[in-house]
Amino acid sequence: MRLLYSGTSPYSAKVRMAARLCGIALDETVVDTTVEPDELTSVNPLGKIPALVLDDGQALYDSPVICEYLDRQSGNRIVPQTNAEWLAAKRLEALADGVVDAAILIVYENRFRPEEIRHQPSMDKQWRRAERGLAAIEREIGEVPAEPTVGHLAVAAMAGWLDIRFADRWDANHAALRDWAQGFYAAFPALADVKPKV
Repeated sequence: MRLLYSGTSPYSAKVRMAARLCGIALDETVVDTTVEPDELTSVNPLGKIPALVLDDGQALYDSPVICEYLDRQSGNRIVPQTNAEWLAAKRLEALADGVVDAAILIVYENRFRPEEIRHQPSMDKQWRRAERGLAAIEREIGEVPAEPTVGHLAVAAMAGWLDIRFADRWDANHAALRDWAQGFYAAFPALADVKPKV
C-alpha cells in the first residue's frame, strides 16, 4: 500500500504512527499539496493528505478512515472494541483532530492572505476553539490507558505539530499536555521518528 503524505502534517503523522503500531509496512511518498499534483488529485479529488492507495488501486482518505482501515487489517490493535473504550479513544481522536482543524485555519490565513486583508477576529475565534479543545484533552489525558490507541496517536501528532506551528503560544498554558506528549514519544521512540517535522 502506498501512502501520500507530508512530513509536517499531523494527520499524516497519525496515520504513519498507526501503521507502525499495526505492523503494516507502507510505501510512503511525500507530496506537496500546494501545487495540487496529479499524483495526489488522481487518487483523492479533494487534493488532501494523507491518502492511502490500496493494492487494488482504491484510495482511502482522510486520516480517521485510514486509521480505521489499518486497525481492521491488524485485528484491532489501535481501536478498542468495547463501547466505553471505543468511545474514549475516538472522542480523544476527534478532539485532537479538531484542535488541528481550528489552528490550521490560522496558519492558512497567515500563509495565503496578504497581511492587509487577514481577518484577525476569525483567527482569534479559531484559536479559542483550539484552546477549548486543548483544555478538554488536558483534563482527559491522565485517564487514558497505557496501551496506545488511535486517540493517543492523534494527541501526540497534534502536540508535535503545535510544537512546530505554535510553539510560543500553546505549551505555556498546557504544560501537562506537553509533558504527556514528550513522555509518549520517549516511551515509543519508533513513533517519534514519524512525528510532524519541518
